[in-house]
Amino acid sequence: MNGGGLITSEQSTIELSTATVRLNYSARTEVGSVRKINEDSILSQSPVFLVADGMGGHSQGEVASETVLRVFDEHIERDVPSTPERILDAIHSSNDAVRDLSTVDDYGTAVSGTTLAGIAFVDAGDEAGCHWMAFNVGDSRIYTFTDGVLAQLSEDHSAVQEMVDAGLITAEAAAVHPERNVITRAIGAAEFVDADVWLIPALGTQAFLICSDGLTKELDDAAIVRVLTVDRRLDAAGRSVADLLVDAAIVHGGRDNVSAIYVESVLG
Repeated sequence: MNGGGLITSEQSTIELSTATVRLNYSARTEVGSVRKINEDSILSQSPVFLVADGMGGHSQGEVASETVLRVFDEHIERDVPSTPERILDAIHSSNDAVRDLSTVDDYGTAVSGTTLAGIAFVDAGDEAGCHWMAFNVGDSRIYTFTDGVLAQLSEDHSAVQEMVDAGLITAEAAAVHPERNVITRAIGAAEFVDADVWLIPALGTQAFLICSDGLTKELDDAAIVRVLTVDRRLDAAGRSVADLLVDAAIVHGGRDNVSAIYVESVLG
């Protein structure tokens, strides 16, 4: 589920009462070209797909991100629709479990924490029906990819994003700002976690990209789109989309741990 060099590419189906959801997904996490430890963890396991980018002292970043995966794995049944309530419970239970990693004397960078970004296929009830539920805490990202258009669904919980939103700096300046790594929300940082959540109706063909900031630090939106379109079409080695994205980020510098999950779903 996690660790440096993990590569997965799979297909699965989720059977509904009146339809079938067919999933194609690939996932990869790498330590990158500079770091010695991979503190990213990824879960690519229908019906939930997530990236956790760990942080904290005493080598606890890696443990924090792995703890989120363990909690989600315990909460979510495989290959069947989950529910919004169960996903929210997994998020809050993850927060409790990561907080338990820190001692009462830990403060600042010694406190264990991790970002969390992911999607899950959920049944929202008889009237609402099935949706993709997206959830985010921190600056790992969730994108949709529709008809060649990449759109960031999540909002970065970071100091520089707050400055951009306030009109103090531009998005271009944020990319090189000295506080670009400072996040304002994290799993494990506070007693109660404030997660952003979206419900997206499950319709036809949909595609999602979930990634740590190690990918988006190296590749801008245009470069990601090129990988998802041109590079994917021309790749002679038959690499997965996650392989192509992570390889491109590492070639571009790989200054941080790099993780990517790409999910395509077809409801029919």
